[in-house]
Amino acid sequence: MGRNILLITTDQMRYDALGCTGGKVARTPRIDALAANGINYSRAHNQCVTCMPARASIITGQYPATHGVWTNGVPLPEDAPSVARELGNAGYKTALIGKAHFEPWLSPPGFYENDMAKKGETGPHRGFDRMELANHFMTGNFHYDQLMLGEHKDKIGGFYPMVTPEGRQNHIGGADTGAIQCWVNDMPKELYHTDWVADRVISFLDALDTDQDWFIWMSFPDPHHPWDPPASEIDRVNWRDLDLPELYAATTEDREKLLEQKPRHWKGAWDGSLRTNFEFPPNFRPADLTDDQVREINAMNHIENEMIDDACGRVFDRINERGWDGQTDIFFTTDHGELQGDFGLMFKGAFHVDALMRLPFLWRPAPDANVTPDALADPVAHIDLAPTFCSIAGLDVPEWMEGSPLPQSAVEAQAQNRETVLTGWDSEHKNSDDPDKQKLSLSLRTITTTDYVATAYLPGSIYKGNEGELYDLRDDPLQKVNLWNDPKYTSIQSDLLATMKDMWPAEAAERRKQIAPA
Repeated sequence: MGRNILLITTDQMRYDALGCTGGKVARTPRIDALAANGINYSRAHNQCVTCMPARASIITGQYPATHGVWTNGVPLPEDAPSVARELGNAGYKTALIGKAHFEPWLSPPGFYENDMAKKGETGPHRGFDRMELANHFMTGNFHYDQLMLGEHKDKIGGFYPMVTPEGRQNHIGGADTGAIQCWVNDMPKELYHTDWVADRVISFLDALDTDQDWFIWMSFPDPHHPWDPPASEIDRVNWRDLDLPELYAATTEDREKLLEQKPRHWKGAWDGSLRTNFEFPPNFRPADLTDDQVREINAMNHIENEMIDDACGRVFDRINERGWDGQTDIFFTTDHGELQGDFGLMFKGAFHVDALMRLPFLWRPAPDANVTPDALADPVAHIDLAPTFCSIAGLDVPEWMEGSPLPQSAVEAQAQNRETVLTGWDSEHKNSDDPDKQKLSLSLRTITTTDYVATAYLPGSIYKGNEGELYDLRDDPLQKVNLWNDPKYTSIQSDLLATMKDMWPAEAAERRKQIAPA
């Protein structure tokens, strides 16, 4: 028997959400133990800060420019390269349980991810022998939805009404403070999708022979908004006890000054004058948030993260009970972060700072491999996961993968010349419902090193192409002071942009069509 692989992802989790990554609120002892007994990568970045491109990079090991999912709503072709397919061909049993999102949700019929549950099927698909899918809001399309509709229909009304009849994100609030997309969910914990994901992973494990190699992607829909955990769990974190985020400035005037350091779409997102992506609900102005609403949104995130930790613990225990722990590699990460009050903003968008780009990223190597635990600050990326899985399985890394196996020590990282990581953003979005208004185009290209973050803005409908952001992480780890136009940093900026240009993969002459907004 070889080494088994458990990949755990969350959706929209900040780097500092966990105890092992500096979090001070959510209690995450089972995930923290992975870091204590494994490798904690403190400068891991995604290749895009939205769901579909990021998840496509995880499964393919490719940059968005290569796999073609340039924004949400662009489907990854069914025959696209897949690390699950590589492992399956090598004899692994493979499963993806939870959120997939390689195909658009809010789309016309015909995408198998949206149809398989209603057909009573679980795959195979994209190299996974089994898929059982869930989402962070009820669409009726997925396996979890079908379970709830069939056996617990009386509980569905507890979920936040995420999408309006017009197909737009809802902006209504609830819970104690009326905070946007905060909701008290009259749902028993054991029926909530976090526990369901763990239940279905355990069921898959229980059906395997002891000597069967396996790869499981356990993909939790939380803590992505809406924030509607079961009412029974609300007392885990009292929002009234929370401090405001460090990057949530004390006054409206201070928040405005902070945003004026940055290109204009930042302040436009805050005051509602310039919306550049679907993920910012219409009719929502972050400038109108109260301090208590920010606290409650943060508390809901922490609650959902604690529930994820509990669910992971149940799966870890079953792996141990089956006698597999010694030969099982466990990975934990997320697709992208959440602003969660930083710079006065919420949700996600074209904002290339730690809140969205930087990831919790842990690898607990199989104990039988005798890898020494470590904490590494060298840059690593989503595209490095698939090659690492191949390496664990004893497979050659396919040429189509653009990442490299993750380093297990500082010496390995130095030998691999781990100095940079790339992140991009592309979007086309209407700023209003006016049918005569053109879509706003926005493209960002970012290079991150251990010392700097540099983001170049490409020409489009908002920017001319000479704008950007530059942060010195040594003096400004929170990325508050934009040095793009500081003449003292001209040479550094030029060197970073030249390196990025040399490293950036070739862009397709024509983008794939965006089928839906998400």
